[in-house]
Amino acid sequence: MLNDPPAVTLSHVSKIYANGTVALQNLNLNIQESEFVSCVGASGCGKSTVLRIIAGLVHLSSGSIHWSRDRKQQKLAFVFQDAALLPWANVMENVYLPMKLAGVPRKDAMPQVKQAIARVGLEKFEDNYPRQLSGGMKMRVSIARALVQKPDMLLMDEPFGSLDEITRTKLHIELLDLYNQYCWTVVFVTHNIYEAVYLSNRVLVMSAKPGCVVAEIKIDAPYPRNNAFRNSLKYNEYCREVAKGLSEAMGETVHN
Repeated sequence: MLNDPPAVTLSHVSKIYANGTVALQNLNLNIQESEFVSCVGASGCGKSTVLRIIAGLVHLSSGSIHWSRDRKQQKLAFVFQDAALLPWANVMENVYLPMKLAGVPRKDAMPQVKQAIARVGLEKFEDNYPRQLSGGMKMRVSIARALVQKPDMLLMDEPFGSLDEITRTKLHIELLDLYNQYCWTVVFVTHNIYEAVYLSNRVLVMSAKPGCVVAEIKIDAPYPRNNAFRNSLKYNEYCREVAKGLSEAMGETVHN
């Protein structure tokens, strides 16, 4: 995997918003095919802007983005911190939405929609509305909506940030099960060091505004991962390494 051309490369990327905010400056980033990469950094450091640039939702001010394959052949799915479900639509209709927007007839889409819902363990809740779901269940619907698109790359912007620790831990396990099954390329934004280390092949530390990558920590631990890894000395060492990089990026003094 790591010897193949990167799935996407950002070279000397800068982004200045219309209000003058410099979100990114001279950012360089390679994402390999089927790699799980997490970006951590202080609020406002441009982590979410990186995702939006990759998704094509935000234009570069300078620099370039290069795809190993034709961009039109890449299938991207975006999972936001807010599950962003339609409140008037049930689980089935919310998951069907991307296919509906793509013009796929409902009867043709239903087998794929039902399969995606089953993959996230919500097959008994197809007729429920968002108001009837817990926070964790809403996020599962959001992930199912990404699944139904059969993406090559999954972009996740703090998807578990608002969840309690028990629900978050359970969804970590479920996300890695799906990642191992589908071999997605995943770019994951989080403020949570422990989450980043548990999920990722590689953790990128971004500097405070303007954002750029200032440290890279490779997480050399095999999948599937479980509580044994979470409780291991190696896991704690990686967490300390990421925390040190983050402190240095924020200009704080690091004490060993």
